[in-house]
Parts: sequence; C-alpha cells; structure tokens
Amino acid sequence: MSGQCQSTISYREKVSTSGELKTKIIVILGVVGASLSAIFVRLSSAPAPVLVFYRIGFAALLMTVPGIKAINRERQQFTKKDIICAVISGIFLAFHFYTYFTAVKMTCIAAAVALTDVEVFFVSFAMIFFLHEKISKVAWIGIAVTFFGSMVITYGDGIKDGNLVGDLFAISSAFFVAVYTLMGRICRRHMSTASYTTIVYWVCALTALALLIIQGLSPFGYTTTDVLCGLGMTIFCTLLGHSVFSWALKTLNPAYVSTVKLLEPVFSSIIGIFLFSEIPGLFAVIGAVFVIVGVYLTGE
Repeated sequence: MSGQCQSTISYREKVSTSGELKTKIIVILGVVGASLSAIFVRLSSAPAPVLVFYRIGFAALLMTVPGIKAINRERQQFTKKDIICAVISGIFLAFHFYTYFTAVKMTCIAAAVALTDVEVFFVSFAMIFFLHEKISKVAWIGIAVTFFGSMVITYGDGIKDGNLVGDLFAISSAFFVAVYTLMGRICRRHMSTASYTTIVYWVCALTALALLIIQGLSPFGYTTTDVLCGLGMTIFCTLLGHSVFSWALKTLNPAYVSTVKLLEPVFSSIIGIFLFSEIPGLFAVIGAVFVIVGVYLTGE
C-alpha cells in the first residue's frame, strides 16, 4: 500500500509539474503576442488614433456577448466606485494606446517598448501616496535603475532629430497605462475579467472615436492592410496576449508572470531587426537593459 501511495503521489506531482510547464510556455507565447503590437503599428500607414480605434473597437465587439452575460450575473456586486474606475480605466487605456502607437512611429521599437515599461515607476509612487502601501528597499533600487535606464534612452535618442519627442510619447504612455493598471486593481475586487474588460474596451473605443473626431479623422477609407493590422492587434496582442496573463495568474505566481512580461521589448526588438532591419542604437540597448533589470527588481 505504501508503494502504491508513493507511486500515486509521484504521478500527481508529475502531472502538476507538466501542467505548470505548459502554462508557462503559453504565457511566454502570450508575451510574443503582446510584443507584436509595435510590429503591427510599423506595418500600418494609418494614423495612431485610427489604429487605436481599430484595435479596441474589434476587441469591444468580440467581448460584447460574453461581457453582457457576465455583467447581468454580477451587477448587484458592483458599486458606483467600480463603474467610475472602470470608465476612467477605459479612457486612460485609449490615451495609452494613442501615445504608445505614436511613439513607435517616431522612435525605435526598442526605446518605445522599454520606456513604456517605466509604468512601474508611476505605479510604485501611486501605491505610496494613494494606496498607502510600503515599498521594499530592493524595489526602491529597482525604481532608481529604471529611471536611470529611461534617461539613458532619452539622452541617446535626443541626439537624433525627432526621436526625443517619440521618447516623451512613450513615457506618457507609461503614465497612462499605470493609471489603467491602478484602476483595474480596484475594479477587479468585485468584477470578473469579462465584466471589467467589456466596460473598459467599450469606453476605450468611444474615447478613441472621440479622438478621431477631434482631430478631424475618419475611421474609414484606409487600406486593407491597416484594417488587418488593427484586427491582428486585437487577436494577438489583446486576446491572445494580455488576456493570457490574467488567465495564468490563477495557477502561476504573479511575480513570475510579471517577470516574463519583461521579455516583450526583447521580442519586439528581435522581430524589428528581421522585418525592418532596425538595429537599436547603443544607448537604446544599454538603457533597455537597465529598464528591464529595474522593472524586475521593482517587482521583487
């Protein structure tokens, strides 16, 4: 009997280990999907507000049916604060996409993606002053390293005309996505992923449409390639990218998921080299390394 018990336990451990390994592989593939965002932006000729509308508009439509069902089931659990935070989250997500897509078009992919990772810098300070949470000494070192890395990238790109403006857009996108993250943290206490993302995506899509109207742009009249790039971002970057991270948190350590996401600028840069022959400059590479290390330390 003892031998049979040991055999059963050993079998369960193997199954558990195998399942965890599969989940980790899927998460890595999710990071690859998310990293394609910068590539789709480069392949498209449409203005940033149009791409934002395409990406999030398609996502909103795809989430409508399951989202409405989830909202009907959970609406009694929602508070006014949850709804307000979800709306704010959607607005800031739209601005994040707009500034990030603009940055990718104006500066190198490595710099744009790495500087967007400075999100952790803004989130950390918000946790201190608004959520009244403490930050470890290691995390403080990470914040300092992240800030230094971002300055290295912006200094290097400042030597080239136009790139500095792109870097500023990337840093702005980091701020906007930080607000989106903080609002999501509040909402997810009472809202399921389906309910939350449906509200956020629809608000984001309407905000993107408003940006189009303000700038005198139309969502129509663009090439098939532009539409396909928007649809590609919806499928690979949103549904098969960021949604995978939320799914994996049920079985994997959040620290691991956050760490794996740091591979995004690496994947984006490698793909950019092959597709656009875009070799990151020395400052971009050095700065990106500091940003990645800093973000990792901050997440410890």
